[in-house]
Amino acid sequence: MHIEVDSHTHTLASGHAYSTLAENITAAAGRGIKLLAITDHGPAMPGGPHIWFFMNMKVLPRIMNGVGVLRGIEANIMNRKGELDIQFDEQSRMDLVLGSLHEPTFAPRNKTIHTDTVVNTMASGRIDVFAHGGNPAFPIDADEVAKAAVEYRVLIEINNSSFTTSRPGSEANCKALAEAVAIHGGKLTLGSDAHIASRVGMFDQCIRLVQSIDFPEKQILSRNGRDFLNFLISKNKSADLSELSTLFNG
Repeated sequence: MHIEVDSHTHTLASGHAYSTLAENITAAAGRGIKLLAITDHGPAMPGGPHIWFFMNMKVLPRIMNGVGVLRGIEANIMNRKGELDIQFDEQSRMDLVLGSLHEPTFAPRNKTIHTDTVVNTMASGRIDVFAHGGNPAFPIDADEVAKAAVEYRVLIEINNSSFTTSRPGSEANCKALAEAVAIHGGKLTLGSDAHIASRVGMFDQCIRLVQSIDFPEKQILSRNGRDFLNFLISKNKSADLSELSTLFNG
């Protein structure tokens, strides 16, 4: 299975990642990635970039080394109401917004609170992807989250890093979440969550998991760059994504 979109990567700007944007793009090009999302941590994360970093992403070329660049953020979900660590007008300028629960910005509570938090975040209309939802520190009701993802048009991420260097114990939760997404007709995206260029475009553990449950490939949106781009365009992004469409002409 070839994945054309890496919807979750980090650069030096995140404070605990080790590669530059240029290094990540070179790695993506070498692995046949058509669209690379730059999703550094939101400003509430310790060591994360100032909001100006995200507002200035407009200077980034749309296409670099043959790879389409998505100007994104991994926003921190801050409370049960589903508020993020960026304001609405700031978030609306992003091509792609991931929403995540992280221990430094949201203390783990219980399954009910975590589920309410994620559903409320989806209902706010402010995120495109719910990232690393299998984190055992934040147990959720997979069925409720999958249903909400369909209702509010949010992609569920299966995160390769969760099976390698981050969040040990995620596999069973990721499997349950993917199974629920399949049942309810939702969509997955596979993200490397690369914090170093050598891991950009690496989805081996994600692919192993989805194949182990016979997850329908047509429901993995990141397999196809054009489909992924059309999904973002359909969400009425204020940014002009038309130049990226040229990657898929012909």
